[in-house]
Amino acid sequence: MRKDLGVKTYLYPQPTLVIGTYNEDGSPNAMVAAWGSVSDSNQVAIYVAASHKTVPNIKARKAFTVSMATAKDIKAIDYLGITSGNKVADKFAKSGLTAIKSAHVDAPLIAELPLALECRMVSYDDDSELLLGEIVNVTADESVLDADGKLSVEKLAPVCYDSAGHGYYVMERRIGNAFSDGKTL
Repeated sequence: MRKDLGVKTYLYPQPTLVIGTYNEDGSPNAMVAAWGSVSDSNQVAIYVAASHKTVPNIKARKAFTVSMATAKDIKAIDYLGITSGNKVADKFAKSGLTAIKSAHVDAPLIAELPLALECRMVSYDDDSELLLGEIVNVTADESVLDADGKLSVEKLAPVCYDSAGHGYYVMERRIGNAFSDGKTL
């Protein structure tokens, strides 16, 4: 038997994304977002409330990075998600994470997070709060690459957010082969 749950954001997996920007003084800033995805072959779409410090930072520099959260740093990442850059100016420093300069955009990479999309702002819609970014480069630590130099989801083990139970989960086990398993039917 099925039960109606009402209007909820229960679509899985919801990525735990860490958006990196620079503040007006040049210090690094980061926030956590769960409502984001690829929206084209070279574009990301993320819903980011205008009240976040991140939005004016992106508008000013026209750039940001998007990293996938990993289990090893989940406490620091959760801190970035529950702490406002509008209230705690040095929240990135307090997280204990390390910012490194991107070679491609005017936004920081986070050294501890092994996968990052370096993006140029395409647009931000004040009404819908939809941020679109052009992916100009993807950078990955060699620790998350396979023997052929391709990204390994198992090695990356990205963290997903559960909006129903307010938990973080690791995605790391392959269960099938896309564009192949269905051919047996």
